[in-house]
Amino acid sequence: MNIHEYQGKSLLSQYGVAVQRGLLAETAEEAVRAATQIQEQTGTGWWVVKAQVHAGGRGKGGGIKLAKSMDQVRDLSSQILGMQLVTPQTGAAGKTVHSVLIAEDVYAPGPSPTQEFYMSVLLDRAKGGFVMVYSPEGGMDIEEVAEKHPEKIYREWIDPTIGFQAYQARRVALNLGLKGQAFKEMVSFCQNLVKAFEGVEASLFEINPVLKTSDDRILAVDAKVNIDDNALMRVPAISKMHDPREEDPTELKAASFNLNYVKLDGNVGCMVNGAGLAMATMDMIQLSGGSPANFLDVGGTASAERVAQAFNIILEDPNVKAILVNIFGGIVRCDRVANGIIEACRTIGDLRVPLIVRLQGTNAVEAKSLLEASGLPIRAAVTLEDAATAVAAALA
Repeated sequence: MNIHEYQGKSLLSQYGVAVQRGLLAETAEEAVRAATQIQEQTGTGWWVVKAQVHAGGRGKGGGIKLAKSMDQVRDLSSQILGMQLVTPQTGAAGKTVHSVLIAEDVYAPGPSPTQEFYMSVLLDRAKGGFVMVYSPEGGMDIEEVAEKHPEKIYREWIDPTIGFQAYQARRVALNLGLKGQAFKEMVSFCQNLVKAFEGVEASLFEINPVLKTSDDRILAVDAKVNIDDNALMRVPAISKMHDPREEDPTELKAASFNLNYVKLDGNVGCMVNGAGLAMATMDMIQLSGGSPANFLDVGGTASAERVAQAFNIILEDPNVKAILVNIFGGIVRCDRVANGIIEACRTIGDLRVPLIVRLQGTNAVEAKSLLEASGLPIRAAVTLEDAATAVAAALA
């Protein structure tokens, strides 16, 4: 589950991670009140207006602006609220901005220059632990740094059985070139960040930038946090942070039916049982000249009601030109799946697109006979090659 920047900062601060202070606003008037309150708390005369959407690259898309007066806070908030923010991570359609974070300006000049770093903590499944990824070159162009200067990307692996050690935190601060008070602040920052990562059951913490201020404080200026969906039952307070406005409506609908659905950009709808078979099916569609329109795993059951729900969700995508059902009947019998497909087709009526069905496993022969005898426009396939040929013909 993804959460917003302001929510991520709230979680970080609970574990002692110093963050850029700010308040949420959903209207321009609320933004001005928030700016006034922040000024009273911090003494700042400048504010940062930050669009709250689940996507990176907001600055490049015009979703983060510096306001140097209350009038600018009002005007910039009005401009950002309601806009369709397009970033490299949103796609061409962008995302609607429903709220903004009014944050203090933390780049004021002082005794030493400010510095921006990149830092993230994430799961490393290959090593069976966590890894802290960090760089002295933080900011909006971190992707370019990783591509052109990989030697500036450091990694610190964390063994979950013994935890993040003090010497590791000191090594991070050393690699970032810090000294004196800033060095001590960074050591504490890293230790608290890892505690927060473990405490909230996260799969990713990404802070870009981590800022060394002009008075040698270390702050999280941004916060991208992903929570492990399988752990939400252990952190019910965090599960309430879910913002359905940030999710694809079709994916939310599928989730309400306990269907694993992810929308893609292709023209062939897929209904499969099992993630591995789904990936192989999508490869086969691509090789046959099509492109998968979705990932949809119906799981171990394929009742008529469940199949009908899956078909309706697939058909909500106007780009779908054909549907391919590829089911392996291991636990579930193929003839029962076939009956479910037939009943679902009769319930829905006109599918409007060709339907190709491949059922293999227990009672596969009987299933093929049922499909052929149904009188419905269903193309029954036996092998993957047959299914690929049928998909190509449907798209021709």
